[in-house]
Amino acid sequence: MNASEQGTREPGKARYQVLPRTLIFVTSHSPETGTEEVLLLKGAPTKRLWANKYNGVGGHVEAGESVAAGAQRELAEETGLTGVALTLRGIVNINTGVDQFGPRPGVLVCVFVGTTVNRDLLSGREGALQWIPVDTLPAYPLVDDLYELLPLVLGDRFVYAHYQPRADGEMDYRFEVI
Repeated sequence: MNASEQGTREPGKARYQVLPRTLIFVTSHSPETGTEEVLLLKGAPTKRLWANKYNGVGGHVEAGESVAAGAQRELAEETGLTGVALTLRGIVNINTGVDQFGPRPGVLVCVFVGTTVNRDLLSGREGALQWIPVDTLPAYPLVDDLYELLPLVLGDRFVYAHYQPRADGEMDYRFEVI
């Protein structure tokens, strides 16, 4: 099939489009406490989005790379970790609403998990990386959806999620676990 036959720009149709992103959660066994920990990024206080909140690492998928390659690149750039076997554990479709032109581009987040024994990390401009015991996650100021998403993707099942804006702009989260 030719690139022009993908149906992304049909005359008279404002099709819903998405920007691909990755979200990565890496776990590790703590030698000090003997507990399972997950690597999260505490957003810098100066960040426009999610200041002082904990999130996974990740980011945009570039046009010339696969989603898996984008996840590996983002993981290396933000943490210094390489060679971590990542598993796709979820897909989150985020509807960002409409404007005067029709549906705004949404976000399609591919959620990956992996495990590492290497706990040496880079410091970055995005915020502070921190290993957090999995059983204490509810006590941390997480990005809102992670209270539901993290326990699901750290399990052994696959998650489909859809985030839909309400009239007040806040999001409703729906999760389907298979």
